[in-house]
Amino acid sequence: MLKPKVLVGLLAFSGAVSFAALKLDDAAWAQERTLTNPAATILKGEYLARAGDCIACHTAPEGKLFSGGRAMLTPFGTLYTSNITPDPETGIGQWTADEFYRMMHTGRSRDGGLIYPAMPFASYTKVTREDSDAIYAYLKSVEAVKQRNRPHDLSFPYNNRSLILGWRTLFFTEGEYQPDPSKSQEWNRGAYLVEGLGHCGMCHTPINALGGNSQSDAFKGGLIPMQNWYAPSLTSNKEAGLGDWSIKDISDLLRTGVSNRGAVYGPMAEVVYNSLQYLSDEDTRAMAVYLKSIAQDSAPDVAKPSVPPSEGSLLISLGKTVYDQRCASCHGARGEGAPPHYPPLAGNQSIQMQSAVNAIRMVLNGGYPPGTAGNPMPYGMPPFAGTLSDNEVAAVVTYVRTSWGNRGAAISPSEANQLRSATLN
Repeated sequence: MLKPKVLVGLLAFSGAVSFAALKLDDAAWAQERTLTNPAATILKGEYLARAGDCIACHTAPEGKLFSGGRAMLTPFGTLYTSNITPDPETGIGQWTADEFYRMMHTGRSRDGGLIYPAMPFASYTKVTREDSDAIYAYLKSVEAVKQRNRPHDLSFPYNNRSLILGWRTLFFTEGEYQPDPSKSQEWNRGAYLVEGLGHCGMCHTPINALGGNSQSDAFKGGLIPMQNWYAPSLTSNKEAGLGDWSIKDISDLLRTGVSNRGAVYGPMAEVVYNSLQYLSDEDTRAMAVYLKSIAQDSAPDVAKPSVPPSEGSLLISLGKTVYDQRCASCHGARGEGAPPHYPPLAGNQSIQMQSAVNAIRMVLNGGYPPGTAGNPMPYGMPPFAGTLSDNEVAAVVTYVRTSWGNRGAAISPSEANQLRSATLN
């Protein structure tokens, strides 16, 4: 299986001299630009750091900006993010632009050590040298914070960094984004942002038992480990439903957190709040153009019920009662909603997916879309975990998944119960 990679490696080596020369020219040009117009470079770097959502991982709750220390729960243990402020002892104060680019491009730290792939270098490798230098310039301009990095807490054998070599062999391909000449400039800009800085595949591509993913499964959706939220597929109309969304609806959702087709909650709300709302209209539209192109305008599959038909019928009957009492005043008697503030439930693909995790969590925990410049006063949904039993939660979720033409399936009370203890952050 490794033979193709070896062949690719040999081909890459044969062109190494001319490629390296080109990269040195690019680096020199980027550094010259940084020196001649540092203020503009820093502003650009701030924008790109927003696009990369660096703040989400490198700023702990109640912590100082970019000082790291945020705990990241994984199936293999807990990772703690690093300090990327310009403090010379504990941050990146002594890093050079070359070292920062090598980290972004190859996933190796300043001393050449291997970085755990929770840092999305498999996506950031697509970032250009010029953009990497701009981000570096911005990070060097923020307040320096003296805060030592906290050691990771990983179980054996995952605390052995040499295992990352195996992960990299299987799941990492180094290489800057290469524009597709058959596509428009707008499409390529969107692909660059989605596949690179935006690292959307980290959540929307299914992750296997080794913590990796396959390019053939890119953007096909999956359960986000340890967070108990489901990131829907972006590649078909069966889940995220982008196949029949307009470019405007997709762009609105990315930039404001709400649109006439739905709203974002959970981890995606954090992405919109910290990152996507700061992007220009042109960039969110470019991302929408790219996302729309990878979606297939196909009919959704019929979800498989997890309860017998007789039990499903009882749940639907009870669910209508709960819905009429608790939900209809906002979402409408027939699930029509009042977009963009109250998402429609009828025809909403996120309600009908095979995985009912997100719908159950919304009923249990409620939530708000992010407060953004485009939606500064978001309308929220109250939590019902304290007032509805497992039977009632299962019933109302089953009702909205199967009513008004929706093609979802019934869920069981045990599925509702399992998510009562899910972490809220």
